Amino acid sequence: MSEKIDPKAMPQSAEALRMSILQKEMDKMDVERKAREAEENKLADFTRDFLQKHVSEDEIAMVRRLVMNAVKDGKMEAMVYSFPSELCTDSGRAINNNDPRWPETLQGKAREFFDRYEELGKPQGYRLKAMVINFPGGVPGDIGFFLNWAPSAA
Repeated sequence: MSEKIDPKAMPQSAEALRMSILQKEMDKMDVERKAREAEENKLADFTRDFLQKHVSEDEIAMVRRLVMNAVKDGKMEAMVYSFPSELCTDSGRAINNNDPRWPETLQGKAREFFDRYEELGKPQGYRLKAMVINFPGGVPGDIGFFLNWAPSAA
């Protein structure tokens, strides 16, 4: 749909054209700002839940579903939980460097999941590894917990 242009009308001023472009840029920046604020609010809500609440029965059921789905697909491992590396006391450095003391950096729900694994999963032959699963801007992003039930290497 093209706009009808009157060839006899006075053209818009250069200033009006510049203002039109500036307004479009400001509108775009406003949309980006609102999206950034929404993402920040979502992260703040997740962080509050992660640090202040306990692992729910629904979250435990989700882990079990992920494991069962992996088994159905013939896999011996599943990523069962993820969270931002900033929620580790060292921002994920120990996990990224495969430091054997990485569990000491966990807090909140991640610590609860780890403790639950130590109490219930490990005695049943499961193994748990944590690793950085993305690197936005070249720095550790999210941490993934991978539960593994493959036989031990001989």
